Amino acid sequence: MTPIGVPSPRRGHETVRTVSPRLTDRVFGAGPAVIGHRGLGCGVVRGHRENTLGSFTAAAALGTTWVEADVRRTADDVLVVGHDEVYPGGTRVADITAADADRRGTLRLHTLLEQLPPEVGLDVDLKPAIDDSLRPPSRTTAALLAPVVAAEVRRRPLLVTSFDPAALHRLRSQEPSLPLGWLTWHRFPLDVAVAACAHMDVDVLGLHVGSLADRGSGAVEPATVAEALPFVHGAGRQLMVWCPAPASAGVLLEAGADAVVVDEVPRALELLGPQHARTSAGSTVGAGRWSRGA
Repeated sequence: MTPIGVPSPRRGHETVRTVSPRLTDRVFGAGPAVIGHRGLGCGVVRGHRENTLGSFTAAAALGTTWVEADVRRTADDVLVVGHDEVYPGGTRVADITAADADRRGTLRLHTLLEQLPPEVGLDVDLKPAIDDSLRPPSRTTAALLAPVVAAEVRRRPLLVTSFDPAALHRLRSQEPSLPLGWLTWHRFPLDVAVAACAHMDVDVLGLHVGSLADRGSGAVEPATVAEALPFVHGAGRQLMVWCPAPASAGVLLEAGADAVVVDEVPRALELLGPQHARTSAGSTVGAGRWSRGA
């Protein structure tokens, strides 16, 4: 056993693929992906505020192979990019029109899809609104997003992630081939996360780095990652770790994680080296991290 209770899969465990067998390189390809959190990173990085077009295009210009964007709906069912449910002052995104969101500087999803280079992968972090609970399933945020991402996945690498299993289930029912990932929260129990993901119809387990860190020091434990991966990959899923420090991102990738979602993208790419950046032709320097056909 490791300190947080990951057993060896080599004795007493059968490999069981559940729900639907999936190739472990389906989403991110043959090598690890470095994903820019909300563009260049959370907050303001190099003068660009998170989840703005400038932040996403600046990340792409640095050679970032994937970016992550938080997506919500407005009151009139337009999908926009923003992490927080409310604006400063307390107005909810879901209570205003898209025109009002425009005036507040909120990026529309369709604008991001038009402007982001198609060779850059997109992780769409779906944020349901609380009043989705009172809407029919066909008018929830997940249902509104489904046809948009179904069209977009034909032209770029794409993944939809969410903390909401019901939203992921809705997306799977509407678009069966869409790559999906289930997100877990800070210090979510690793054993529960891996077991649950294996029995959900998703492609990726998105763990917060706290689930893989030493409870005392907060340092990432490479052995924990390496010992958990046979269970994740054995179930046909990939492992994505969100919000590691730039220095820890390399530790995770060396230990075998399939993707990391990082803040401080310029610093992370500097530490990780050129093998994790795109060339001007849109491929990855080095061993070829993913291909458009993966």
